[in-house]
Amino acid sequence: MTITDSIKYIGVNDHDIDLFEGQYDVPNGMAYNSYAIVDTKIAIMDTVDAHFTHQWLDNIQNTLAGRKPDYLIVQHMEPDHSANIFNFIKAYPTAKVVSSAKAFAMMKNFFGTDFEDNRIVVGEGDTLSLGEHTLTFVTAPMVHWPEVIVTYDSKDKVLFSADGFGKFGALDVNEPWEDEARRYYIGIVGKYGAQVQSLLKKAAALDIRTICPLHGPVLKEDLGHYLDLYNTWSSYQPENDGIVIAYTSVYGNTKKAVTQLAEKLKANGCPTVIVHDLARCDMAKAVEDAFRYSKLVLATTTYNAEIFPFMRDFICHLTERNFQNRTVALIENGSWAPLAAKVMRGMLEKCKNITFTDTTVKILSALNDESTSQLNNLSDELCREYLALKDSTANKNDLTALFNIGYGLYVVTSNDGKKDNGLIVNTVTQVTNTPNRLAVTINKDNYSHHIIKQTGIMNINCLTTEAPFKVFEAFGFRSGRNVDKFADCQPLRSDNGLVFLPRYINSFMSLKVEQYVDLDTHGMFICSVTEARVLSDKETMTYSYYHEHVKPKPETDGKKGFVCKICGYVYEGDTLPDDFICPLCKHGAADFEPIK
Repeated sequence: MTITDSIKYIGVNDHDIDLFEGQYDVPNGMAYNSYAIVDTKIAIMDTVDAHFTHQWLDNIQNTLAGRKPDYLIVQHMEPDHSANIFNFIKAYPTAKVVSSAKAFAMMKNFFGTDFEDNRIVVGEGDTLSLGEHTLTFVTAPMVHWPEVIVTYDSKDKVLFSADGFGKFGALDVNEPWEDEARRYYIGIVGKYGAQVQSLLKKAAALDIRTICPLHGPVLKEDLGHYLDLYNTWSSYQPENDGIVIAYTSVYGNTKKAVTQLAEKLKANGCPTVIVHDLARCDMAKAVEDAFRYSKLVLATTTYNAEIFPFMRDFICHLTERNFQNRTVALIENGSWAPLAAKVMRGMLEKCKNITFTDTTVKILSALNDESTSQLNNLSDELCREYLALKDSTANKNDLTALFNIGYGLYVVTSNDGKKDNGLIVNTVTQVTNTPNRLAVTINKDNYSHHIIKQTGIMNINCLTTEAPFKVFEAFGFRSGRNVDKFADCQPLRSDNGLVFLPRYINSFMSLKVEQYVDLDTHGMFICSVTEARVLSDKETMTYSYYHEHVKPKPETDGKKGFVCKICGYVYEGDTLPDDFICPLCKHGAADFEPIK
C-alpha cells in the first residue's frame, strides 16, 4: 500500500488471533501497522507482533529494494507493536532506535537491553530530518501507556498516531470504521479521556491530511468526522440519543420486566433501545453501547446479598473507564430482601455527573401490579423529552418553561429563508407575566440580529449543564452568514417552522417579536410566547457554570505568548501577528490577550 509517494505501508494482517489483549473478540482479525518513510534517510515506523517477524522483515526488504533503514521509530511499547525491535537491530545493526526515555526503560525490561549504542531519545517538540521529510515528535503520555509518542511529518502532512484512531479488524476486511473503532477506543483507551483531550488540542494546531494509526485503516477522507468522534468519546459525552438496558436474569422474571420496559420505551418515542443480556452478550459491546448512548438502565437480581456476578463485572468495566455524564435507572429483583439497587448505586457513586431517575423498580420474585406501575412510571420518566419532542404527545402550553430562564446560556434559532441559523446568547429575561413577555438582547454585528429584525420570530433553547463545549463551538464561534450550522443534522421544528435542539436543552420557547428597542451596539427584542415545551428537569446552564466546568482551561503554565479569550487556544511567541486567526474558534488577534 502506498500512503504517499514516499510513505509505504509495511504492516501485516492477523487472522489467527481470536482474542485481542486476551479479552476482546476480533472475528475479523487484527492489523498491526508499520510504515516506511523513504527519503535521503529511511525511517521505519514501529514494528509488528512477534508472530509476524519474517513477514514484516520481508516487507521492509521488498519495499526498500536493497536500501537499508537508518531509523526505527518506536512510538508505543506494547508487544503487538514493539516485539521485533531486537530482531530489527539484528537485521540492521547500524540503524538508530528513536523513542522516548520511558520507552527505552521498557525495552530493558522486554529485551534485557536499552540499545545504548543505537538509541536516540526524543521528547516533546524534538525533530528528526530525513531529507525532505522533517518529523516532529509529540508526547502523548497515557494514550494509553506512559511512554507513548506520536509523530508528525510536515512534508506530507501525515500524523502517525500510535494507538489513536485505531480499530479492531484486519485491513483486508471491509467493515464500517465507527463500530469497531468505538469498541476499541472505549475498551482500551477509554480510561484516559483527559489525556486524549490534551493530545487533540495539540493536534488542532497541525495541518493534518492523513492519519496513520497502528491498528486499522489509514484515514484520508473527512478527517473532521474522526476527530469529532474522538472528541466526543474522550470527553465522555453521549454520541447518540437512546437507552441501553443491561440485565441479568436467573429464572426469567427480570428478563420479562426488561422486555416490557423496552416495548414501553419504544412506544414512548425513544429513538433507540438496545438490550444486552450480560451473561450471554459480548461484554465489550455492552460497555461500548453504555458509553455511546445517553441513558442506561441496569436490571439485576440480588445474589448472595450482592448483585449477580455478570452485572458486577459490567459496572466495574464502566467505572474503571470513567463512566460519566449519563442518566441511570435501576431495576432490582429479590425474593425476600432486594439489595441490588443499593449495591449498584453504591458502585456508581464515584462516577461524575450521574443522574439517577426518581423511579427505581423493585420486583419481588415476579412482576405484580405495583412493580408494573413502577415500570410505567420509569418509562415515562426516561422518555419525558421524547414525548415533548413529538407534536402528537407534547404539551405545547407548558409555561413552566419560563422557570428555566435565569442568567443562563441559550441558543437562539432563526431562519433567513434559505437556511437555519443559531447563536449563543446570555441575555434572555422575562419582563412581564400578564401577558408573558420576554426580552432577548442580541449584538447588532451578529447575523441572527439581522434575520430576526426581518422575520420577527425566533426560538429560545435553554441549555442544560450537560451541554458540551462543542455546542458553544458550533453556535458561538462561527457566523451563520458564512456556514450552515445545521448542515449535518436532521432538525426538529416547532409550530413556527423554526428549529429547536433535540439534545442538551431542558425547554424551548417560540417567540414573536412585539417591539424592538435600539440599544446602540445591541438590539432588544420584546417578544410574546407562542409555544413553550419542557423536555426535562435538567439544570439550566449558567454563565458561571460554563466558565467553571465547560470552557477549556488554557494550558499556559510555563508558556510565554498569547491566549485566545474565546476558546483558550495558546499562541507561543513574543509577538502575535496582526492577521493571526485562531485555528480553533477562527477569531482574530483582537480576541487574544498576553499570558500573565
